[in-house]
Amino acid sequence: MPVARRLELALLLTPALLLFGLFVLAPMAIAGFYSAYDWNGFGPLTDFVGWRNYADALTGKVFQDAFWHNAVIAVLSIAVQLPLSIGLALLLNRRLRGRAALRAIVFAPYVLSEAITAVVWLMVLQPGGFADRVLGAVGLGDLVQQWLADPEVVLYTLFGVITWKYLGFGIILLLAGLQGIPEELREAAALDGATPWQTTRHVLLPLLGPTVRIWVFLSVIGSLQLFDLVWIMTLGGPANASTTMATYLVDHGFKRYEIGYGSAVAVLVFVVCFAFALLYQRFALRRDTEGALG
Repeated sequence: MPVARRLELALLLTPALLLFGLFVLAPMAIAGFYSAYDWNGFGPLTDFVGWRNYADALTGKVFQDAFWHNAVIAVLSIAVQLPLSIGLALLLNRRLRGRAALRAIVFAPYVLSEAITAVVWLMVLQPGGFADRVLGAVGLGDLVQQWLADPEVVLYTLFGVITWKYLGFGIILLLAGLQGIPEELREAAALDGATPWQTTRHVLLPLLGPTVRIWVFLSVIGSLQLFDLVWIMTLGGPANASTTMATYLVDHGFKRYEIGYGSAVAVLVFVVCFAFALLYQRFALRRDTEGALG
């Protein structure tokens, strides 16, 4: 490689690498260092506990439940949001009157911040609130629940809010994938006698595979890092029924001033997300990246 080319690459990459090291690698290293101490954030680091914080977190029922709550949200996202996103994307990809307005309406919730979304739905789901009144007005009053106060219901209520918030992102992503499929392929399938359903099943959906795999990756990572909506709406309650790994981290690390323990939880959350990313890249995304690089 010519010297001028090396200098150009160094000039372009050095600022980005410095920022990455300063704001990503350094905090990770500091969190790992703090996690080896029983420290409340004040005074010197003197109480070295080694791996005890990690052992306490991994064996603690609340953290284990928080992990499973994240896992449930991730599985439900794939099982519920993915079919809805594909179906609505296929619908909105057709020539419909007012299609642009429909797309804007579907995507609008994603534009709202998590804080605004959480506050609005917190008011809607209050006992005797808008949701309860609507159910009563249409004769479904028996379905009224303590949406955010019942441990058996709260996690699924939060998932409903999450679906409302993020469904539009999946639809727009899949719409972009659909519009990247050449129209000639559909016309060729129609000339061969394929029905619209056969064209969708055997032509569109297979070609939409790379976009779907990217969506699944983003959805699962987002589910594992879920914090804002849960924290504002329930604080992880009632009785830790909606606690996620991120809310557990913030509760112990900042509210209870258990900085060392919270740092250990942060490292564990990073390990879970990083392990999933590596495995997903190895078994799901590799074919797409190899094709792109090739």
